[in-house]
Amino acid sequence: MASIQAGGATRYTQPLHNAKGGAMTLPRSRYLSVMGREFHLTEWGDDAAPALIMWHGLARTGRDFDTLAAHFSDRYRVICPDTLGRGLSGWSRAPRRDYTLDTYMRHAVALLEALGIERLDWIGTSMGGALGMLLAAGPLKGRMTRLVMNDIGPALNPVAVERIRAYLAQHPSFRTMTEFEAFVRQVYKPYGFQTDAEWRRMTETSARRRGDGRITPHYDPAVMRVFAETAGDYEVWAEYDKVECPTLVLRGVDSDLLLPEVADEMTRRGPRARLVTVPGCGHAPALNVPEQIAVLEEFLD
Repeated sequence: MASIQAGGATRYTQPLHNAKGGAMTLPRSRYLSVMGREFHLTEWGDDAAPALIMWHGLARTGRDFDTLAAHFSDRYRVICPDTLGRGLSGWSRAPRRDYTLDTYMRHAVALLEALGIERLDWIGTSMGGALGMLLAAGPLKGRMTRLVMNDIGPALNPVAVERIRAYLAQHPSFRTMTEFEAFVRQVYKPYGFQTDAEWRRMTETSARRRGDGRITPHYDPAVMRVFAETAGDYEVWAEYDKVECPTLVLRGVDSDLLLPEVADEMTRRGPRARLVTVPGCGHAPALNVPEQIAVLEEFLD
């Protein structure tokens, strides 16, 4: 995708339209120094519009939300950060301290302050949903007006946690982008339907070329080592019970991470979330098809 530099931010020149076919503001690629770390984020829409944060999953990047962010950019200032250690954000020299939910919370609050955002809606996939829940229960209570938790809850299925540990611990390398795309399509098949262009974008935004020329996933391997040690930090029913803002929970019908009984309990406790089961996917819905976007439209409207 071609780009030009404008005011310190990269503006993509590829024509973009929202799902209704209307023109929209082009995305902006930005870098911010926060808490001594450099963070990358992709920003869409008018700076004066209400803020909508989209935060990605454990081993993903903010670019996963390109389709969804484009759709909402005609009415929101959409901000899609790369968590520290992922995508184009910096890596930590103290992984055990920095690659934890507690530190991600501090980073998120500091990013919002740097961007001048007081009130916001939040859409979080997997880890991003857990992060949004903890923020809604704590530092952003009263500031977060709506919360979407995409295939995540206050308790994780231990079997799924072991699956995630197993494939993230491998950190394989590939000779070509073609080989890497085949790997991405297999690993993220549970996301459900994506166009060839979306799979290609996911592949290209997930790649890092090493000094020997081989291609590896974008994230710092230490991120996964720390997750393996701290998965218990995601058991947070007490925090969920403190959430007061309207909450929507999406669960992929074949998800092995968010169990049906956990999702059901979320409708009875805390914010008494609205639960929508998403057909045709597992962990986690890609939020890129009209049926899924329509659910978010209704909730955020």
